[in-house]
Amino acid sequence: MNPTVTVLVDTYNHERFIEEALASVVEQDFPAPEMEIIVVDDGSTDGTAEIVQRFAPRVRLLRKKNGGQASAFNSAIPEARGEIVAFLDGDDWWARNKLTRVVETMASDPEVGIVGNGITVVQGDGQSFSEVLREGFCFRANSLEGARLFRLRKSLLGTSRMTIRRELLRRIGPVPEPLTVEADEYLFTLAAVLAKVRIVPEALTFYRIHESNGFQIVTGDAERSRRKMKVLAALVTALSGALDRVEIAPEARDVLLQIVRAEADQLRLSLDGGWPWQTATTEWTLYRVLRPDASLAHRLFKLATLSVALTLPPPTFYRMRSRAAASRAFGKFRRTFFAGEGPKHVEFVSSADRARP
Repeated sequence: MNPTVTVLVDTYNHERFIEEALASVVEQDFPAPEMEIIVVDDGSTDGTAEIVQRFAPRVRLLRKKNGGQASAFNSAIPEARGEIVAFLDGDDWWARNKLTRVVETMASDPEVGIVGNGITVVQGDGQSFSEVLREGFCFRANSLEGARLFRLRKSLLGTSRMTIRRELLRRIGPVPEPLTVEADEYLFTLAAVLAKVRIVPEALTFYRIHESNGFQIVTGDAERSRRKMKVLAALVTALSGALDRVEIAPEARDVLLQIVRAEADQLRLSLDGGWPWQTATTEWTLYRVLRPDASLAHRLFKLATLSVALTLPPPTFYRMRSRAAASRAFGKFRRTFFAGEGPKHVEFVSSADRARP
């Protein structure tokens, strides 16, 4: 009998984290006979593979030459025997009831092809915050309304959050291998266009922030930022071609590509420069997408900051903005004048808030 679920763990040089990731899988409150665990090691040069092998025979290890996230997915997905594939990065971990909740969600509605969930982001210093959805739990991204819902919920559909039916993964096909990171966004975008999405509100995934994150770059590393910029540009190209081959409203296609283009432009401007008006246009595009429910006062404040952007070379503007965002004075300003401002569709709860009586 084939397992119900394949847990697919992609990893690269995660010897500090992979044991915790795999322990969180094997300790799930989900029946072990109904679950297979595949780890694809993307050419690690540290002790990752040796740690994974300690979990045999519960865990099957696939080793390959380093090629990035897309090549890791393309190697492992054809090996999956489960009807449902749950993804986990080797530096993250799950709550104990993760699989039970997502499998129950899929079983309750056969039209649901992909399930996401809330997330707890864990910083290097141990501080954390949880992001859970308040509304808009079910949608499909092939219409204008659905595409708008989707792009505000992408953070709840990334690798360690996404669970996708195997049949749907086969419809999507191989991930373009230039996506050495962001391969998950290619998969979850197309899955959301081809089938219904359901977001489980609970924070079932722990997402670890550290100096080697492929997507969340916390060290200001220009080389890694440039690599991410190139991947985002490749993602726009890959998604553009893939969306041309599926049934989707033209305006929904434009909405899905708009934010990825803007994210790529933002990195390009911060690294390579450009015209100041391009900075203002890109930032306003991202603001309107991510903060559709912002107050008038907050919109006016944003326009004021963008007036500064019109006077500065883009790299200078982004350096100044980063320094301002990290300052205590700016934090106090935001708490004083914009307390309560934030996206209305999600709730953010910090570890400090949880600790208060």
